[in-house]
Amino acid sequence: MKERDQQLLEMRPEIPGTPGENNQQPESLFQNKTLRPVVKLQNDLLVEAFRNYLQKHKVDFAEISVEKRLKVIENAIQKDMKFRNSLKGMIIGQFTIKEYRQYITNSSALNKRMMHLVTERLKSNIQLFDPLSAV
Repeated sequence: MKERDQQLLEMRPEIPGTPGENNQQPESLFQNKTLRPVVKLQNDLLVEAFRNYLQKHKVDFAEISVEKRLKVIENAIQKDMKFRNSLKGMIIGQFTIKEYRQYITNSSALNKRMMHLVTERLKSNIQLFDPLSAV
């Protein structure tokens, strides 16, 4: 398994400005060292998954205001458990064995952090959900 873990770690992007390990709570450290790089790595897949969500639920993003678009993103992640679990799987599948073991010790708090990061990432990519930008 070390080969898989090493490959996963090597694929992750560096995130400049990430706070050091000193004086961080375990959840914050996990968020900064694992969740942020994995969410950034999975950005394109998360965007495509949300595009699929919009299509399946027949949400016409072009016809609603920016405020409503942001609310659609929040509601999809907070209230649609099937979609939420799918997103979690996309992130958790990129964990090393050690990271997974850390994750399961406090999965509830880490899930909240994970979904917050995913929500913010999708919001920051809101322009990609315009029908004209779909590939």
